[in-house]
Amino acid sequence: MVFDGEFWRDVEGDERLGLVMREAVKYYRFSHHDFSHVERVYNLAMRIAREVGEQVDIEVLKVAVLLHDVARHLEDEGKIGDHAEEGARIARGILESLGFPREKVERVCYCIRVHRFRGCEKPRTIEAQILQDADRLDAIGAVGIARAFARGGLLNTPFWDPEKPPKPGYDGSSETVINHFYEKLFKIRDTLNTEPARRIAEERHRYMVEFVERFIKEWMGEL
Repeated sequence: MVFDGEFWRDVEGDERLGLVMREAVKYYRFSHHDFSHVERVYNLAMRIAREVGEQVDIEVLKVAVLLHDVARHLEDEGKIGDHAEEGARIARGILESLGFPREKVERVCYCIRVHRFRGCEKPRTIEAQILQDADRLDAIGAVGIARAFARGGLLNTPFWDPEKPPKPGYDGSSETVINHFYEKLFKIRDTLNTEPARRIAEERHRYMVEFVERFIKEWMGEL
């Protein structure tokens, strides 16, 4: 199989990054958080890093992207409560086994620990801010719509129920897939850290809003 694009060129051209990738890929399982999610987040993160206008430790960012969701499947299976905290622990073990520099291990693990949507800590480093932004951008727009319904299918979540209004805030689960847009996805645009990410989010947000509006009209027989 021939792979193209910045992600695969970087992995093939950087021996240490390739070693991390080979370990990371073992942990990604479900379609809404599979390794293609990592590839998309990587591409977004590299774009933001180029456009943000600040000095970024690119190696820390690249490795953090590869490992940021290594524990996500455990949370989806109900085995842990916080995939970011557990992911940082797993990432530490992987990087230490590969002889990764200690200072960079700490910075990578920090990025992973603070990246999640429901986290209370605002990312302090530019690498952590970019990872969080890139991860959130992959949850909105056309890809975000596909991922929302993929996750809904995994959890057997109904598409929509007009009798079940959205909750005011996201608590980790939504009663319907459409509710998930109102409870979480429509709010992502206003949580981003960097200016490049906010620019990217505008079109993705608009597309999602139009999709949900049309979905409801079709459901009600208006279209």
